[in-house]
Amino acid sequence: MTYQAKYQRVNAGDLLKALAAGEEVRLDRCTISGAVDLNLWFAPQSGYDLSALTVSDDGTRKHVTLHKPVVMYECTFEDDVFFAPPWDRPGELSVRFEKEVVFNSSRFRGQTRVSGAVFEDLASFDGCTFERVCCFRHSSFLGRARFRTASFQGYALFNGVSFENEAYFTNASFGKGLNMHGAAFAGRTDFAGVHSLSKSVPVIDEVRFARRGFGDDETFWRFIKQAAQEAGVYQLAGECFYRERCANFRRRLHGGDKAAAAVTALTAVRLLPEFIFGWLLFGYGERPVRILLAALLIIAASGVFYASPLAHITSDLGPIENMTLTDGLYLSTMTFMTVGYGDLYPNAASLPTRAVTIAEALCGPCMVALFVVSVAKRFSRG
Repeated sequence: MTYQAKYQRVNAGDLLKALAAGEEVRLDRCTISGAVDLNLWFAPQSGYDLSALTVSDDGTRKHVTLHKPVVMYECTFEDDVFFAPPWDRPGELSVRFEKEVVFNSSRFRGQTRVSGAVFEDLASFDGCTFERVCCFRHSSFLGRARFRTASFQGYALFNGVSFENEAYFTNASFGKGLNMHGAAFAGRTDFAGVHSLSKSVPVIDEVRFARRGFGDDETFWRFIKQAAQEAGVYQLAGECFYRERCANFRRRLHGGDKAAAAVTALTAVRLLPEFIFGWLLFGYGERPVRILLAALLIIAASGVFYASPLAHITSDLGPIENMTLTDGLYLSTMTFMTVGYGDLYPNAASLPTRAVTIAEALCGPCMVALFVVSVAKRFSRG
């Protein structure tokens, strides 16, 4: 059977009875009065018949499985919607949706709690408005999860959520904050156009992306970067900018899931300069220590070469037969910094020595400039 209505006012008790009876629910532009609270099913003398559902109790938690689709388009919930246990008794109830769950363009005027739920099929909340606290924490989305253009006017809790399939938050907005601590994204992810309306910084500790290699986390870090900038947390904004650029590089490198090997190889060659200088060395301006370490490595390696028998160094007194490592490092530093005292210099007849000094002299000014720009960018934000 199907419990359906259109342009009507529906009592929450009738809706709970239909769900308890295992009926398919299809509501279109309806207004639901009263609290839709699945905990009422287990209240003493509730009178709900749950024989059509799969219900189990392991002593600490009740597990309920809904076998039919729940589809509600442009509905308005005037009170709370609880597909989860009470706040003071977390973990007491777990709800599993075997079929699709659709609440597109619906408005939730009360609290919305779907924590600890399991969505095996499509879970779509496109265009929904959550006026108060919205809680999906520790839920599992095994099918596609869609929150496109959703408006979270209250605090949004997605901590510990597992997205095993596609997760789309395109153009969603968060009014009072977002918690995604420990969230895991296993499939395609899109946060393009997502923005925060408050000055609070989203909680993103231990967020994981299984498809980082394809750059799926690019739009997520762009959203967090913008939120951090507006909140004045510039260090976090810089870190998110770095992660965003790295994700963008990985996305362009792979060019899609099924890119041809030849195309991938050509793309890798084309992106090699950015990989070396932009990502590896410069860190997109967010890793000045890398430049410093690279400079020290070049100076040390060149100094060892100058002190080796392979190099031919000349001083004011003539060729140096056995140059010490200290003198080699001295010459290397002067060459790298292009000071040019002239007391030590490569022999004109030694092309390898001249080649090393030319390369080091070219690297020196470039890396100094990169270091200055990186430090200025990182510590002079605002």
